[in-house]
Amino acid sequence: MSDMNRPPGMMDVAREAGVSHITVSRVVNGHPSVRPETRTRVEAAIRKLGYRRNSVARALKSRRSSTIGVVIVGSELFELPRVLLGVETAARQAGYWVSLASWQGESTTGDLVETLQRLTDQSVEAIAVVADRPVAVEALADLVFGVPVAVVMSGSVPNPDLSFVEIDQGLGARLAVRHLLDLGHRRIAHLTGSLRTFDARARVEGWQAELAAAGGEGTLLEGDFSAESGFRLGHQLCTDDAGLPTAVFAGNDQMAMGVLAAFTERGVKVPHDVSLVGFDDMKGAGFLVPALTTVRQDFVRLGRNAIELLMRMLRGEQAAREKIAPELVVRRSTAAPRAGSAS
Repeated sequence: MSDMNRPPGMMDVAREAGVSHITVSRVVNGHPSVRPETRTRVEAAIRKLGYRRNSVARALKSRRSSTIGVVIVGSELFELPRVLLGVETAARQAGYWVSLASWQGESTTGDLVETLQRLTDQSVEAIAVVADRPVAVEALADLVFGVPVAVVMSGSVPNPDLSFVEIDQGLGARLAVRHLLDLGHRRIAHLTGSLRTFDARARVEGWQAELAAAGGEGTLLEGDFSAESGFRLGHQLCTDDAGLPTAVFAGNDQMAMGVLAAFTERGVKVPHDVSLVGFDDMKGAGFLVPALTTVRQDFVRLGRNAIELLMRMLRGEQAAREKIAPELVVRRSTAAPRAGSAS
């Protein structure tokens, strides 16, 4: 029997199962050479004794912690839970645990270095940085890391040692505008989020490029990605001397919600008077009235691909950059411009 004043160890499991401690080690580490009946007996002993391997001691001995550090940068990360779901699921499938840390954008670069150092002091084998768009470029540009690092962020940081994974924001905007153009719209306003962010600027560029290629025209108004700003800009469109556009591409679904509310107050019907497209495909977008046409970002895949990049770097491959294509989801908020309207 093991001493009840200490947690059970590998030798206790070996005695209980009637095998050597080497056999127990092989079972715990998933070694394929153990016979099925022996494995079953060892696993039964582990459950009976409540044995848990000492991961700290194992890391010191093997110089491997089987842990990936995840640093959350910024305080306004949209759909962070889904990104982290992708990170955690992919890490677990690769045989790794996840250790979380955070760094706020108002902190100094030195604080970020300290955060990363704390993770490397814990012997993490790689680090994923999930970054809010405005705050990470300067902080990450010149840092030198002792482990592979992959960044989940739109835009570019001039550091060749970092891997990057992002959703192609410009392509998403072009998909939205191309859909409206194909319906026959030529006056397409864009209500952008804050232009201090990479995402907003990339979506503006995509909107402009697709509209220019088709000879269309449009108005650009800046908000801040909130429903409140969409509401305000929706009212502004209704009072513009140039008249309403026939279509609006909102910076995200939150802004599109605000636009819908403003148009309802003004008696503007969507899509009868104005078609409306959002961005993100947030939960519930299909239950707005009318159901919102939008651009879907696969945030779970974003997190998963960051871990896949880290696994490749751990195998000795060079840092890489990867863009994930978004998907247009067509619902009832878009239609051809009504007869007699200025297209």
